[in-house]
This record gives sequence, structure tokens and C-alpha cells, in this order.
Amino acid sequence: MTNIPETGRTPRVQTRLVVIQILVLSLLGTLGGRLWYLQIRQGAEYQKEASGNHVQQVVDPAVRGDILDARGVPLADNETRLVVSASRTDLLKQKDDGKAVLTKLAGVLGMKPDEVRQKVRLCDAKTPQPCWNGSPYQPIPITDEATPKQALQIRERAEDFPGVTAEPEAVRRYAGPGKSNSAQVLGYLSPVTDDEIQKAKDTDSPYLRSDMVGRSGLERQYDKVLRGKAGVTRYEVDNLGRVIGKARSDAAESGSNLVTSIDSRVQRVAEYELDNAMKKAREQFDKITGENYKADSGAVVVMEAKTGRIVAMASAPTYDPNVWVGGISAKDYKALTGKKSDYPLLNRAIQGQAAPGSTFKVVSTAAAVQAGYDWDGGYPCTSSYSVGGQVFKNFEGESFGPISLGKALEVSCDTVFYGLADREWKKDGGINPKKGRPKDHFFKTAHQFGLGKETGIDLPNEVTGRVPDRQWKLDYWKANKDAWCKSGKKDGSYVEKIAYENCLEGNKMREGDEINYSIGQGDTLVTPIQEAVMYGAVANGGTMYQPTIGKAVISADGKTVQEIKPRKQGRLPVSQATLKGMNDAFAGVITRGTAAWKFGGWPQDKITLHAKTGTAEVYGKQTTSWLATYSKDYTVIMTIAQAGTGSGASGEAVRNIYSALYGVQGDGSIDKKKALLPEPQKSLPKVRTDGTIAAPKISGDPGKDAEASQKDNPTNGDDQQPATSPSPTTGNSNTRRRPRRRGSRRTPA
Repeated sequence: MTNIPETGRTPRVQTRLVVIQILVLSLLGTLGGRLWYLQIRQGAEYQKEASGNHVQQVVDPAVRGDILDARGVPLADNETRLVVSASRTDLLKQKDDGKAVLTKLAGVLGMKPDEVRQKVRLCDAKTPQPCWNGSPYQPIPITDEATPKQALQIRERAEDFPGVTAEPEAVRRYAGPGKSNSAQVLGYLSPVTDDEIQKAKDTDSPYLRSDMVGRSGLERQYDKVLRGKAGVTRYEVDNLGRVIGKARSDAAESGSNLVTSIDSRVQRVAEYELDNAMKKAREQFDKITGENYKADSGAVVVMEAKTGRIVAMASAPTYDPNVWVGGISAKDYKALTGKKSDYPLLNRAIQGQAAPGSTFKVVSTAAAVQAGYDWDGGYPCTSSYSVGGQVFKNFEGESFGPISLGKALEVSCDTVFYGLADREWKKDGGINPKKGRPKDHFFKTAHQFGLGKETGIDLPNEVTGRVPDRQWKLDYWKANKDAWCKSGKKDGSYVEKIAYENCLEGNKMREGDEINYSIGQGDTLVTPIQEAVMYGAVANGGTMYQPTIGKAVISADGKTVQEIKPRKQGRLPVSQATLKGMNDAFAGVITRGTAAWKFGGWPQDKITLHAKTGTAEVYGKQTTSWLATYSKDYTVIMTIAQAGTGSGASGEAVRNIYSALYGVQGDGSIDKKKALLPEPQKSLPKVRTDGTIAAPKISGDPGKDAEASQKDNPTNGDDQQPATSPSPTTGNSNTRRRPRRRGSRRTPA
């Protein structure tokens, strides 16, 4: 018979109880240890975090710094407008997600309900513009053009518009069309995204949800200095959200001003002349296509030859950058990005790349001299040049007999450069050179001139252009061989024949490749800013400068000035003797060469101009016009796609730009009082402690300061209103205040 303890528990039950007791004690020990860790070891830290649950932050956005021209005229500044905004957080708390409220709001604002609803929807891969690409927790602007009556209606009927506010705010303002537009140079702003907030969280320049961020142009390049620092006030609140005290307050710091080397008057002239040249080109008849020239895009750059500073930069087609302010509409977005838009957001001065045509001959001439050819040698300028069964013609079949390299530049003789390039190709071993044998003077010189890489201009998204040397041909062949071999036909169309040849030997430098390359045709691509750097270096004696638009960063109170100095980035591989020969030849282009018919009567003895024309052929399109010019002070480059010859399309416009700069009148006389900028602007505008601008004296206006000059001759100035003009007058003022801070919206972080 089994012995049962007096407790009535069997050994098995007793064992189980012991195990349970151990588990309970273990759990209690673990819980006690965790409590000790949380309450004592980490108590102070968690107490600090918990206190944050009783603190609410209110953000006071910083006023963004102005972008000024070299004289202090605002290119981009701020103005106070009535902005109507909606909070998605509050709208989504309603049963219909706020649809009824937004419909009412549309009626008050005179907008369509769909248009208002589109403004507050969030952007994603499937949602087209317009949509909100900023933080979903930030009030979303519906319009920045509300009238006082509309704002009053919304505020007086707050119960009908939950989540909707109507407040005065500092809003970005750009000059717009008809003034010194500078759209692609300035760029635009849009709200910061949550991803950007997270990425910048641990940097020295974190974002707040209320921030607007530069998306292109100078607004993006100098965003950090322009943005400033928003003010944050932290309030202590109880569990019902009532304010019981102020914990801490950090005042907002206004963004710094960016002074550029742009002269708004010259910018305005450049934009007008580019637009006018394109209009006139469209009136001209293209003999090859049998149609009028399309002249669908173009660019012009005016640069200081001795510093690399940009005085004007225009790109066409252009647009009004104010369309981005307050959120872009679907109609405007389509007009800027649609297939029929001609893509006005592109800055063609730094992003437009095309075959340079004969303007490239400055490189080929330098290459020939490096290869050992005599500057004064007699090189045959025949009407054509034959290689095998292919004939390369000179422009319009011209023939000048034996001429020097300088004369070849002046009259732009293609066949001289055909012959030089062909001889070098043969010296380098032809289509199958021995390893290490090719000297490739023509290609190496292009790289030494800075082609095939970015110039380093202080604008985002610059393109590199292309030097089609042996390495590029090999890489390009590897990437496209399969497609060429599939579509190529020996006896097919022109395109099919090219594909067939490229399939077989597209990785090799063929004779025709180097011949075409020597006159800036074939696969060579350059940008207007690259040409400005090249010809600027020829003008100043051989120094290549990194082009810059930013000239100085000045704090909002004017106490801190950080000047952006010109930066040298190399020298041309050209001797002073060769440079002198080039200068003489390019001056000859103006007086008796390919541009003489457009510069007749120019006071060349007083203001010496130099030029090189270029007419680049493009398969399937009309020719591209190039005109590269320089004086002792400036380099002016203009290009227009599908517009005809270099001098024909661009000559008159470029001449007019120089006339405006130096005050040259129609009869060839010079009126210094009408000269916009006879010498580059050296001094900086002064920002006073109250934020107003004291513009410096302008060269060419002796005894007058900027303000007096603009009042006496308003047509010489930009007609943009100052930010706080006392009356609606036309012309500039040399003083300007920022919008008052009390008008800015206070946004929960």
C-alpha cells in the first residue's frame, strides 16, 4: 500500500509546485530588475522624454534670403500675401474626409472643387501633379492670392471651415516675363518632404516641416544659406492641451542674401535679343528643307572674360517661375513638362548640348599647332576634300587657295581642317594603330580645353558634353553593338547603313570620324557655358576660369560678407604667339570674315570685337546656329537650334548685346551715358542692419549712384517693384525691406 504524506500531496504534485514556485520567483525577480532599470538606472532619461509629451512646439518660419543682382536689384525676394491653407490632419477627422469643407472653400475662393481637392492630395508614383509633395502634417497652401474679403469670410465662419486658415505670409516673388526673368538660373521652391527631413535630421542644417526647399537653379545651389533658421517656441501644456507656461523660445534667423554677378539690365537685354533672334529666324526660309526655320530653342551667355563671372544667362523657351509659388496647377505643370512644351525647365546654357560646328575650330587650330604644323604654312583651302569614295565639301563650295591657319579660322575653311585631321589620323596608324602609338592631338587638345567634363558652374545638373575619342567610341560600341547589328543593312537606308558600319567597326576611329570631328561635327557635343569658358580664356590670355554666378553671401543684417572669389581651373595648351594669331583671326571675322555682314559700321578701333561663327548640321533637323564672341571685358555666346547659320541667326542679336553693354549707337558712335556696363561691376551692394540695400555706384554712370541712375533713366533698369514700394511706380529703388515677420504663419512642427 502506497504511503501518502499527511498533506495529501503526492511526490509528483509536490515537484510541480516547487517548479511553479521557482518560475514565479524568477518572474518576480525579472520584473523587479526591469523596474529597477527603468526607474533608477534609466529614470532620468525617461523622465526627460516623458516631459516632452507635455511640451508643444510652434514654428515661426524664417524669412528666406533675397537673390540680388550685382547692383542690389532683387531677382528673387519675398512679399506678404494672404495665404489660404488646409490641414490634412483636421480634414481627415471629418466623416467625409473634408470633402464638404473643401467644396465650400472652393466656392469662396472662386475655384473648382476638383482643383482644391487636388491641391491637398499627397504625391506618389501614381498621383500626377498637382499634388502635395511636402509633409502631410504641414498646412497645405490652397492659394496665395486670396483677397481680404475672402480671408475675412473664412475667418468669420471658422465653424464652417475646420482645418482651414487664412493668414498673411511671406511668399517668394520672382520678376517674371517682361523683366529680367532669369527663370532657369533662379530655379524655384517646393515643400520639404518627410524623406528629406529624415536625411537631414542629424546634419548641421536640419529641416522643419514648414520649410520650403530649392529645387533647381540658385535656389537649390545656395538653399542652405538662403533658407535661414526657423524659430521654435516650446509651450508647456497640461493633459487637456492648455498652455501652462513657456519652456523655451528660439528666435528665427532670417536667411542670408545671395549677391550674384548677374546684371538685371543686361539680363533683360540678353533675354529679349535671344527671343527676338528666334522670332526673326522663324521668318527665314531654309533652302534645304523647303520650310521656314523652326528656331525652337536657344541660349545666350554673357561672361566676364577675366573672372568667369556670369553677367547674363538666358535660355529659351522660358517660363514664369511664379507659377510654382503657392503650388503649381495641373495646366501649368503640363505646359512645363508635356511633350509639346519644348521643356522650358531646362537651362540650355548648361544643359543644352549640341555639335558646335565651326566654333570648334579654335580647338582644332590649337591641336594642329601642338602637332607641329606651322601657323603661317600654306594649307590648301579647296572646295572639297575626297577620301575614298566620300566627298567632304567646304561650306557653299568656297575655295581660297593655300592659306595660313589664321586665315582658315577667319574664313572658316573646312577643307584645311579636313586635311590636317586626315594627316594626323594616318600618322597615328589609321584605323588599326599599334598599341601606344596614337598621339591623338585633336582629341587630347579638346580635353585640355575643358571639353567632355563639367565646367563646375555653381548651378545644379550641369551636363558634360562629349569628346568622341577612342575610349568613348569603344564604350559606346559595347553599349550599342547588339542593336546596331540587328538593325543594320549594307544596302539599306542611310540610318541602316550607318548602323551596319557601326556594328562592324564602331569601336575604331575611322578616317571619316576624325575628319568630321575636326570641324565640330559627328559625335562631338558642347554646351554654351563650355564655349564661354574656352573663348573667355582666349580673350584673357589663356586662363580658364570656373564660371560662377554667386558673387557674395551677405547676412540679413549686413554684418557678415563672404565674397565668392573667381577660381582658376587651368590654362589653354596654347602659346602666347598662337593666342595672338587667334585674336587677329577672330578680329578679322568681324571686319572681313564670316560675321562681317552683321557687324558693318561697328567701332572696331575703339571697342575691338572678336568672333567665330558656327553652323552645325544635325541629322533629321535643321542646322544649329552658333556665334562665339569676345571683347577685352566680356565673352558672349549665343546658340539657336534649327535656325540656320551662326552669323545669320545670331549676329544681329549678339551685336545688340554689345551695343547695350558699351553704349554703341546705331551710327557707330558711343554714348557712355547709355552704356549699361562698359566695365565689369566690381563693388558689392551694401545690406544695412535694417535689411535695406544700399546699391553701389555703377561703372559708366559717373557721379551718380544706382538710385539716381535708375530714376533718371528707368529704361536702363529692371522694372521690378521693390518689396515695399510706397506707390505703384515703375523703376527700381535702391532700398528695400523684407516682409514683416509678424505676418508669417506659425506652424505646429
